[in-house]
Amino acid sequence: MSFEPTPEKLLPDLSPREELVLLARCLWREGYNDHLAGHITVNLGDGTLLCNPWLITWNELRPHQVIRIDLDGNVVEGDWPAPLGIPLHLALHELRPGVAWAVHNHPLYGTVWADMGEVPPAMDQSSALGGGELVLVDEYEGAVDNRDSARSAVANMGDADLALLAGHGVFVLGGSARAVHQRAVALEQRCQRAWHIRAAGGALESRLPASFVEGMKRSDGEGFIGFWEAMVREELRADPDLLAP
Repeated sequence: MSFEPTPEKLLPDLSPREELVLLARCLWREGYNDHLAGHITVNLGDGTLLCNPWLITWNELRPHQVIRIDLDGNVVEGDWPAPLGIPLHLALHELRPGVAWAVHNHPLYGTVWADMGEVPPAMDQSSALGGGELVLVDEYEGAVDNRDSARSAVANMGDADLALLAGHGVFVLGGSARAVHQRAVALEQRCQRAWHIRAAGGALESRLPASFVEGMKRSDGEGFIGFWEAMVREELRADPDLLAP
């Protein structure tokens, strides 16, 4: 008897608001947990974005607290304010309207490499999962809560899917919650493994076949059916009433 995993078999049907909340909670467990910092946006394609609000941490966020904002950062639906650093996402969705999901936060290891101004290689298979091009962005001036600085950062990111923002944190883009979750988890693992290898005196010379690395880089992050779903189920076990009306 064969079993072909599909998202429908592994998870209940989720709305974009519910996916945003579950993404925030899943990534909090993965180290995307810098207190009140961090933003997740979902491009609804109508000139508005879903967004986590300011003043609510990712591990306490619930669907009814998700806000909807326009591309000027004005709250058009919801009872909470927009995050202070939202200009980074506004600039992204303005300059790259095809991006559906975006995640910004300050996970420990990704932020350390960003602070050092280095892009670590993927040293193992798990660190390469999710695919996408990773770049360092350090050609900007000022904090990205300023629209001009935010536009500069996004422009210098080019067409990349992931960025280490020098002196700041990380930025992860994708076409779905599954894709950005996989990419964000792999990015922090990549940065963590490289840090430990360097601290242990090892050389940051990946032993992965170049063909594998290049193949994974071209991935859209959608191929690993089951990983995102398993992490969502873990969150729902931890908080069974999370999606209750």
